[in-house]
Amino acid sequence: MALFHCNFFSDALGMQSNVEVILPDRPDPARPIPALYLLHGLSDDHTIWQRRTSVERYAGKYYLAVIMPNGHRSFYTDSDDGHSKYFTYVSEELPSLMESFFPLCRERDGRFVAGLSMGGYGAFKCALTRPDRYRAAASLSGVMSFPSAWERLDELKARVSEDMAHSPQCDLRLAAELAAHSASAGVSAVPDLFQFCGTEDFLYEENLAFRDCVRKCGLSLEYREGPGGHSWDVWDERIRDVLEWLPLSGKVAKTGAIGI
Repeated sequence: MALFHCNFFSDALGMQSNVEVILPDRPDPARPIPALYLLHGLSDDHTIWQRRTSVERYAGKYYLAVIMPNGHRSFYTDSDDGHSKYFTYVSEELPSLMESFFPLCRERDGRFVAGLSMGGYGAFKCALTRPDRYRAAASLSGVMSFPSAWERLDELKARVSEDMAHSPQCDLRLAAELAAHSASAGVSAVPDLFQFCGTEDFLYEENLAFRDCVRKCGLSLEYREGPGGHSWDVWDERIRDVLEWLPLSGKVAKTGAIGI
């Protein structure tokens, strides 16, 4: 796999931004590369997946790009004042930029998003509120209740109003209900969802509640759980499950790519 460190100016954020990009060593000019946007958690940055897991080695089994942006402590959410548009950045601007920089697939069926903790929230938010752009999303130990996080974190209260925190733009349960209604009315497509949480994770009950909500809505969800807490040993294992689950075609690595 090839690794790129990208620095560029983001119009949505009004500042320089950083992204790590993993690509197949020898892309096929006739075959655009599907992309997985892999989001970090609250206390991390765009380098953390590379530092704490073997995601580059795991991704070598697939014809796939892995794009890891810096979302800072934003919860991948636009601020009410419009000065920091992190959701706009990660869901719209970033894919457009990456697809102009690299030979990536520009269709919904070749665009995926995943993440852990805050990033799991961001991944499901992208897929549920923009199902026209994302084919599938995966959450590992995700924050599944934005209103609860808003109550705990003063920095979120400074960015987002209480009304917004309890709206479908931020509340994943309401977003799931709205996505299911839109899909049943034929207005939008339905993203596939993958959810994992460890049974010793402090977000376990929150994840169970969201799982039940999604199942009640009738959305496509693969739910898994297992031993473990909110830790990298769990996520290093489970990101392999996510890669295997993604609805990709041609999952065998090209000659010369690193396999597992």
